[in-house]
This record gives sequence, C-alpha cells and structure tokens, in this order.
Amino acid sequence: MTTEKKKELRRAILFTLFSLSAGIIQAGSFALMNGLLKWPYWVSHLIALTLSVIWNFTLNRNVTFQSAGNVPVAMLKVAVFYAVFTPLSTVGGNLLVGIGWNDFLVEALMMLSNFVLEFLYDRFVVFGKTMDTREKKEQA
Repeated sequence: MTTEKKKELRRAILFTLFSLSAGIIQAGSFALMNGLLKWPYWVSHLIALTLSVIWNFTLNRNVTFQSAGNVPVAMLKVAVFYAVFTPLSTVGGNLLVGIGWNDFLVEALMMLSNFVLEFLYDRFVVFGKTMDTREKKEQA
C-alpha cells in the first residue's frame, strides 16, 4: 500500500471514529430532548445536530485533516454545507415522522447520510487544499 493510500485510510478511520463520537453526542442529546423531555422532532434534531457538528469539526480539523488553514473560512464552508443539509434533514425527517416513521429510525438515517456526505465535503471542499498543513506549519 502506498504512503498516500495509507494516509487516506488513516483519514477515513479517524473520521469514522470521530463521527461515531459525534453520533453518540447527537443520539444522546436527541434521546434526552425527544425521548425524555418530549420536545418535537425538529427542535431535538436541530439542537443535537448542532452539538455534534461543533464537536466533529474541531476534532476532524485538528486530527483527521491536520489543517492549518484559516478557521473562519473552514467554518464558513461547513456552514454552507449545513445551510443545505440542515433544512433538508429537518424537513425531510419531520415529514417521515409525520407519516408514522419512528423518530429514532429517522434520526439514525439522517446521521448516516450526514456521515457520508460530510466526509466527502470535508475531504474535497473544506480541507482539500489545506490537508496535512498543520504539521508543516508547526515544523517551520
């Protein structure tokens, strides 16, 4: 396996592990708000998603993609992703729950689609040109 393929495999594994930790945060906070407090699906989803995004962005920027790029620019790019994903997942999820789908099944489907789409977006758009620059900056 080439060095580049090893780096990509490492990146995919780290992203998956950090996404799992973000998923725990999202699922736990969603369960608390929706299951225990009985808040509406869409409110619980939005808050849980926001918490997981902040966690995931921080870990993936620093560890997975090792980016020394401009943080506000990277955050803006992530905000653009979520400006599209959040309304679609919130409205779509609310519609599915409205026709009788289980709240937790819908949340799991939204989390899975977020995982795949966000990895691709982060890899090629958010951090594509600034990957592995953190270690180079630290050595300089």
